[in-house]
Amino acid sequence: MCVKARAERPASRGAVVAATSGLTAALVRWREALLTRAGRCRVRLPYATAARLLGAFAGLLAAGSARAAELPQDRADVMYHYYDGGGTRASGPAVLLRKSLADKVSLYGQYYLDMVSNASIDVVTTASPYKENRHEEILGLDYVYRDATITLSGSNSSEPDYVAKSFGIDVSQEVFGGLTTISLGYTRGWDKVGKKGEGFIDNAKHWHYRLGATQVLTPRVLVSANFEAISDDGFLGSPYRVARELSGYVPENVPRTRTSRAVKLSAIGDLGTPAHDTLRAQYRYFWDTWDIRASTVELGYSRYFGSEVWLGDAYLRYYTQSSALFYSDDATELRTYVTRNRQLSSFKSYGLGTRVAYTAKSVPGKYELKLNGALERTRFNFSDFTDVRDNKLYSYDATIVQLFVSATF
Repeated sequence: MCVKARAERPASRGAVVAATSGLTAALVRWREALLTRAGRCRVRLPYATAARLLGAFAGLLAAGSARAAELPQDRADVMYHYYDGGGTRASGPAVLLRKSLADKVSLYGQYYLDMVSNASIDVVTTASPYKENRHEEILGLDYVYRDATITLSGSNSSEPDYVAKSFGIDVSQEVFGGLTTISLGYTRGWDKVGKKGEGFIDNAKHWHYRLGATQVLTPRVLVSANFEAISDDGFLGSPYRVARELSGYVPENVPRTRTSRAVKLSAIGDLGTPAHDTLRAQYRYFWDTWDIRASTVELGYSRYFGSEVWLGDAYLRYYTQSSALFYSDDATELRTYVTRNRQLSSFKSYGLGTRVAYTAKSVPGKYELKLNGALERTRFNFSDFTDVRDNKLYSYDATIVQLFVSATF
């Protein structure tokens, strides 16, 4: 009897990250559109971050003036997101509301709904296609004290056989007259993994540490360096996924611990033109105790059009990674640990994307209304994962669309 197979978790948390469009800072988190946890499909499309990103470039370059830390603007965002790639589709609405209190605290709430239908290669070759909904709620607050900003947040994500909860704290401090910003962050996560129809229940825990620095080099050039470390403990695979040993199928078995590290370097510069043409470059290197190594390179360009009513952005991204030490397309001997999760194999991806923001109405000091759109197309080429239906190396294309309205007041 066929059972539901779960979509795999991207290898490097930023690995898929590399596959789509990357959460917390505008230039750092856009690619986390396909954030996943152990063995489940989790398509998260960070609309609030996208909205900030579309207007971030000029704002970031204006950071050269010394000033105290400021709260984010009061805002309301409504978004529709859509993902289609490799037989998996996910779409749904998302909402963000943010309101400040007494000029010291800003409260915000976010809600995501992913309506997922999965007929990916793993599903159609070893199980039955399925449909389900994933709900996620996020609550948080920002508190400003002099030149420091403290952010507290909590999230709850649920789907029929997976529940994930997390709590995080981030602190950023401006120094040297606002030309340098130092940031620290920590997130603790708890997951419950299930399996429909069999009563399977296991747990996973996650610890995520972040350290970063942003420096204004000149009034037109800003650079940043970020480091993150993640430790996982518990059930980190999928109860639905199978591997191949000696051309036969066996349940996947991966280690119950994993530690990963990542370093990201970014630079953004204003070309000094009347349209505020901006160039940016980013490099990210990832490594972990499962012997995965991954690199991401991204180049982007943005500019204003029509008296700054339109803001356009385009980017190119290249990603490559090596396979996990226990990955095998078809193991030739019995192993303690074995997986055929294609996101833990060797593969490369090439992404091309564009984003546009239109200022429909703006009253300085009162409110602003923007219409936003984003489109990305990505190609995945796998080096050692084959389609068992024709024994050829597997590849596929993915499309990500976001349409949303942002209002600040």
